[in-house]
Amino acid sequence: MNAERIIIADNQPLTAIAVEVLAKDLCRGAAVEIVYADCKSRLAALLRESGRAAVVLDYTLFDFATNESLIIMSEAHPEVSWLLLCDDLTPDFLRCTLNATHRIGVAYKDAPLDILREALRYTMRGERYIAQHATEVLLQSSVEAMEVKDDLTQTEREVLKSIALGRTTKEIAAERSSSVHTINTHRKNIFRKLGVNCAHDAMKYAFRAGLVDQTEFYI
Repeated sequence: MNAERIIIADNQPLTAIAVEVLAKDLCRGAAVEIVYADCKSRLAALLRESGRAAVVLDYTLFDFATNESLIIMSEAHPEVSWLLLCDDLTPDFLRCTLNATHRIGVAYKDAPLDILREALRYTMRGERYIAQHATEVLLQSSVEAMEVKDDLTQTEREVLKSIALGRTTKEIAAERSSSVHTINTHRKNIFRKLGVNCAHDAMKYAFRAGLVDQTEFYI
């Protein structure tokens, strides 16, 4: 598939113009329309009227509330390929998004120009491009998760997840229909088993162990 339209969804004029210059260079001699979207509603409108298209999206600065909404939009337009052009993305975001759909690829803004050109060329052909750095981030995250070992019970892991998500002891007790005393006991046992002394250190463990999706944490 070769894109008939390139949609640049980027709120930073400088990078948007740079993407347009690269796209025009790659499209030399081809009838490809280049358009801009400055918000999700505008992007959705352009997608509805597009056939085969390529979207270059700065997800970090765009107004998607969650990666789920991005995935849903991509699935609704099977003839559209996506390239997330970003500064950085969390391992959880990358894992969830890239596993959910084969239409979304990733490149980094600080990559060499020839790499960015290659990423855009792949996307315009309807192929997914995944930057080497994204692959390395995912591999490192998997290694760290495998190295994490504990003897927490299932209940303690659930309580730890709630702590990592910022719930208070009273909130956790209410959610679990338990007493504050019971939750405090779980909390003490969790800290003892993990060898930590504060909620912050317990939270870092929860992220490393994959108990908490960081995209969920930042919502």
